[in-house]
Amino acid sequence: MKKDERENLIKSNNRLDGYGEDGRNRGTVAAVRGSVVDTYFPGALPPLYNRLNAGPEGRVVIEVVSHHSGGIARGIALSPTGGLRRGDPVTDTGAMIEVPVGKQVLGRMFNVFGGTIDEKEPLKEPEKRGIHRPPAPISRRVTRAEIFETGIKAIDLLTPLERGGKAGLFGGAGVGKTVLITELINNTVGKYEGVSIFCGIGERSREAEELYRDIQEAGVLDNTVMIFGQMNEPPGARYLVGHSALTMAEYFRDDARQDVLLLIDNIFRFVQAGSEVSGLLGKMPSRVGYQPPLSTEIAELQERISNTATGAITSIQAVYVPADDFTDPSATHTFAHLSASIILSRKRASEGLYPAVDPLQSWSKMLTPLVVGERHYLVAQEVRRTLAEYEELKDIIAMLGLEELSQEDRRVVNRARRLERFLTQPFVTTEQFTGYKGKVVDLDDALDGCERILNDEFAERSESALYMLGKVDDIKPGAGRAGD
Repeated sequence: MKKDERENLIKSNNRLDGYGEDGRNRGTVAAVRGSVVDTYFPGALPPLYNRLNAGPEGRVVIEVVSHHSGGIARGIALSPTGGLRRGDPVTDTGAMIEVPVGKQVLGRMFNVFGGTIDEKEPLKEPEKRGIHRPPAPISRRVTRAEIFETGIKAIDLLTPLERGGKAGLFGGAGVGKTVLITELINNTVGKYEGVSIFCGIGERSREAEELYRDIQEAGVLDNTVMIFGQMNEPPGARYLVGHSALTMAEYFRDDARQDVLLLIDNIFRFVQAGSEVSGLLGKMPSRVGYQPPLSTEIAELQERISNTATGAITSIQAVYVPADDFTDPSATHTFAHLSASIILSRKRASEGLYPAVDPLQSWSKMLTPLVVGERHYLVAQEVRRTLAEYEELKDIIAMLGLEELSQEDRRVVNRARRLERFLTQPFVTTEQFTGYKGKVVDLDDALDGCERILNDEFAERSESALYMLGKVDDIKPGAGRAGD
């Protein structure tokens, strides 16, 4: 047999086995049900998590999630499936979804596939890595007892964040989660020595554009990476965008040996996307309608956020709480992974006490004398005790009036109401809406102000004089007296 005839026979056999002339595994679309696509491969089934390109020009991207009998590989479409039909060609790329890593990604905005969406020049032959990676082994992990200052009084005083830890901002709709995380970006990214990565999961495209512009105007875009799975995208894309962001973060931690500040908005949208994917795949829902592997999916994402000897990933995550129900499974499963939980209160927001951080429900494992120091610990505990006593006295005040309280209880109420107002703070990112000039407050100034209020130094001043201040020394000389 001649050489040309032998090669033609090999190519013909490959096509019968499902392999194209380029050696790639090929199949056809067997069924399309929304974002779930069944593909038939006459040869070997593509491995789980492999990327498939389906339809004309391979415009529909699919990730394999399960294998079925009869040569069927079931996948979730990560791009719209409109126009995709049975019989359309499918190509196995031989690799999972990959995103670019390296210095080239700094200053750019990406989608879940690692494609640029900022209308700038495409990246030039970047190194790419798969988005499904195991967490760092325990033997490589390190722990640190170091505070990450944010410049926000209520957080730094009562729920100090851990450098290299995970912090959650919990709250229902409209209590200020996105505003708070935007202010954290403004306060920390500029002075942060490492790389900042913002991951938007299922959020509004308007917010993404505003955030990009704010970071650019602040002059810190060159040390920032932004990656988005927007709310109009299929659930598969929203579900995987967090893993794409973590792959980029792990490069800077492990290869570039830099610390990473990872900001995620919103973890609930990740859970919600997983629930949609689970429903599309026909899995029986679990409690409150969530997917059965809810805790596993959250753990797979959260466990990749860790510290090693080469660098630390500090993560701040917004978590939407459905109907303000903190017993919701999406919230309770997230709590377990965090070193600090900042609870945002709708009641405080309705009273105009922004940021609406609930000082009695919020907690941080860093708030111990060995980590924050004796002075910080004692001031924070006294502030909490005073606010807790005031909370207990509110019912008596509502029924009998302030006049029926003892002299000591009146002093507690006086201090608590001034502390509540002192813990409010004007944000730089909301100046155009509130008319207050934004303030960034050092921890020492916050401690000093609380100590002076607890010592009744401002007992004769009106409560409003302490509202929306930075340092306590910012009280205007002509501010009113109590009772004015």
